[in-house]
Parts: sequence; structure tokens; C-alpha cells
Amino acid sequence: MLAKLNPAQTLVAGFSVIILIGSILLSLPIAVSNGEVNFLTSFFTATSALCVTGLVLVDTGTHWTAFGQVVILLLFQVGGLGIMSFAAFLAFIMGRKINLKERLTMQYSLNKSSLGGIVNVFKYLLIFSFIIEFIGAMALFIYWFPSMGIKKALWYGIFHSISAFNNAGFDLFGNFASLTGYAGDTMLVITFSALLLIGGLGFIVVYELINYPKEHSLSLHSRIVLITTAILVIGGTFLFWALENNLLLHGLTIGEKLSTSFLQSATRTCGFTMVNMADSSLPTQILMMFMMFIGGAPGSTAGGIKVTTLAILFFAVISNMRGKNDIEVFERRIAFGDYQKAITVFSLAFVFISLLIFLISIGHDYPLNVIAFEVISAVGTVGLSLGLTPHLDTIGQLLIIVAMFLGRVGPLTIAYSMVYGKKPVDIRYAEGRIMVG
Repeated sequence: MLAKLNPAQTLVAGFSVIILIGSILLSLPIAVSNGEVNFLTSFFTATSALCVTGLVLVDTGTHWTAFGQVVILLLFQVGGLGIMSFAAFLAFIMGRKINLKERLTMQYSLNKSSLGGIVNVFKYLLIFSFIIEFIGAMALFIYWFPSMGIKKALWYGIFHSISAFNNAGFDLFGNFASLTGYAGDTMLVITFSALLLIGGLGFIVVYELINYPKEHSLSLHSRIVLITTAILVIGGTFLFWALENNLLLHGLTIGEKLSTSFLQSATRTCGFTMVNMADSSLPTQILMMFMMFIGGAPGSTAGGIKVTTLAILFFAVISNMRGKNDIEVFERRIAFGDYQKAITVFSLAFVFISLLIFLISIGHDYPLNVIAFEVISAVGTVGLSLGLTPHLDTIGQLLIIVAMFLGRVGPLTIAYSMVYGKKPVDIRYAEGRIMVG
């Protein structure tokens, strides 16, 4: 039966099976500190971890035992790097060759336009990821060792490095605190920001950056990702600082305000936070909703509609205003198929988010901005929260689970998995015109 699945169906099935396995493991008494098992909590946590979201119903540092925390770590490691990455990793270990169908699924999971060299890209992806996670873990271990001791500092370093690189946002600090106890800490801002930004750039972009000294060129994709990401992060930093200068950032020095604002801007793809977002102003919440909706780059550990989608739509508007039929950027013409895909991704994400907000609002008397923030955070697989998720009823929590799954797997993947086998009829009708605007 598995042999008949197309790449989209394989990814959906793979995520579903691993979520189920993770839910079962987290439902074991050995995984829960007080021994009281709640399957919905386990199911929610497993989905959030594999979908690298970070939204939780219970505090990760106190509710789960060491066994449960290890299960969560493995889930967001697999979810961040991708199921096919670990399938390839196992194949490499066993010396087995990767067949054509597996290569096609690898290509699909990374959103790569061509099949050429896909196995080498995955090898690089795994090696590079483990090296970056190791460096991050050692940096955090050295930082926390004086105050925590060797055992706790080592575990905290490993857990939070992998969590940050995979844009998962899970933390062990207790009381849903995240990094609020370290507001303005330059060392942690640099470490966490570097990990989540590298993870959020996408492995294809990082691969090209590493090889830039040899190739002396970057693809159009990589240039668009780097420029758009820089605009979002830098612009977000100053907007957050301006909006919260006398509110959430009150009492911090100028340097601490800017570093905290930078982390909050960079963490648009990840749930780590140095301030309590529940106390943020409405304009800041709107800013963060926009940033979370956009997310990171294709083929990365981040969610959202992706920075390339935003860029393509922006350039399409500019080209249309100039009266051009082609979408042009950097003396290149963007393929019409990419434009169609961008429009589809944006539209599907907008419709799904609107529908989820409507459904959750039916049974919950909370402000619209609070519900919208939580839904966009879930669909964007971010994990930032205004504190609503633990207070949702069963239906609301199930809807957030759907949002996280949809956000990680992707609306297009879900759509492709449902229409497999339905070949389009090769007919082209006469052109019709509709008034617009």
C-alpha cells in the first residue's frame, strides 16, 4: 500500500504515524511526573513537538519526566529536519541505496525544484545540522554551567540548542517562562537568534552560503530569501522596540531593549520569548501576527507561508502596477508556475486561518485578537502565545492540533495528497474576461 503513495501522501502519512507513536510514548506513566496520564495532552504535545510549534497545554519542564522530555526532543528533532532526513540517515547507516521514489519524496520535502544532487544535499543537511546543534549546545552549556552544574547545564544546553535550531520553541525553565528570566541577556540573544535564524533560512540557502567562496554566486532563490529575511528581522526589531519601548521593555537599558527586540523579531518563527507576550500592546500583537504568518524560508525548520511567497506576491504587484506581464526581479523573470503556487499558498493559508478563528470563536468568549494570535501561531508553527491554549476546551485544542499539523505539513501538500491520481483533462477553453478592482 505504501508503494502506491505519492510523495505528498507519504509525508502526510509519515507525520501522522510518528505523531501517533509520540502520543503513545507520552501517555506512558513513566513520561509524566505525577503519573496521571491524559491522552489529549500527550496527543497535543506530540503534535506540537513534531510540527515544531511549541504551543503546550502543560509546562514542559515540570509536567514531563526526563523520559518524556527526551521523547519531546526526538520529536522536534525529527520534525524540524524532516522525516525524510532521518529516513535517509538510517539508509546511510545501513549502507542502503536511495531509490527513485525516495529521492522524489526528498525533493518534495525540501521544496527543491530539481532532483539533481538531492542525496548529497540531504547528507550535507544532516551533518551541518548536527554540527550547528553541537556548537549551540556547548555554548549554552558553558553559559549555564556556573549556575546549574554540569549535569543540568549539559541537558539544558542540548535540549534548548536542538529546540532553537529546529524552531520548536520548547523550554525547560518552568512556569511557561521561556526566556523571560533572561531579558536583554546578550549571550543568549546571540546564541538563540543564530540557531533559529540559521534553521529558518532553509538548508538550500545555507548550502549555497557555505559554498559561496568556491562558487562565487547565489541562486535567485537564496538572494530573495536572504534579502526578505533581513528586511523582516531588522524592520521587526525597530518596530517592536518603538511599540514596546515604554511598555514591555520598560526598565531595560538601550542595549538590552534592542537585543530583546532583535530576539523577538527573529523569533517570529519560534516560540522563545524574553517578554510576556500576553502583556504586549495590540499593535505589537498585530505586528507579530504578520511576522508569524510569513514565517521562514522553504525547506527550513520554520513554518508560515514562507518569505519567498511574500516576495513573489510583492514583485507581482509591482510588475502589475508598471504594466508588465512578467514578474521581474534581479534581471530574471519569475516562472508563472511559482507565482501560481505563491497565490495558492497564500489563499489556502488565509482561508484556513480564517475558518479556524471562526470555529474557535464559536465556543470561546475571548477577544478576536487573542484567538487570532493563537491560531496564526499554530498555523505558522511558531509557538508564541497570549496564554489562551491551555484554557481552550477539547474541541478548541483539537482545532489547534489541526492548525499545527496543517502548518507543518503545508496546505499544498495536504491538497496534493487528496487529488493524487486525478489527471487533469487536456482542454483549453476560450478566454473570458472578468472586471477586477
